[in-house]
Amino acid sequence: MKKTPITAQGAKKLREELRNLKSVERVKIIQAISDARELGDLKENAEYHAAREQQSFMEGRILELESKLATAEIIDIKKITANANGRIVFGATVDLMNIETEQEITYQIVGDDEADIKVNRISISSPIARALIGKEEGDIAVVQAPGGNKEYEILEVKYTQ
Repeated sequence: MKKTPITAQGAKKLREELRNLKSVERVKIIQAISDARELGDLKENAEYHAAREQQSFMEGRILELESKLATAEIIDIKKITANANGRIVFGATVDLMNIETEQEITYQIVGDDEADIKVNRISISSPIARALIGKEEGDIAVVQAPGGNKEYEILEVKYTQ
């Protein structure tokens, strides 16, 4: 079974979502199904069918979260970064400058399940992260993007949780 890397913070968020689905949302949906059953004929009961569909989606998400957590390899960023010696590793936060446009951007390299480009968290398997891993401040990383190669200068490497 292939283990998927995830930060301790990412695993905590998945566990919290799972706990919420099991102990809060599941109870609400069961109550909604019960209330809809009391309305009578289930064949033409839209509330019942909507609640059952919602239950199906939620149970699917619960199974997905349980599977992700079962195959997760929780990486302690503090242990990795203690020996990183300025190199970019999983969990590092990196300040970059696009050499062509001189635009600066900051990314944190995280697991696939916790990546969120809206908050500048990129997946370890993304082209940018793959180009950055092992590099140090001052190095140039060449990212193979669909629109062609892009070069980024590594301005700073930080190790924060």
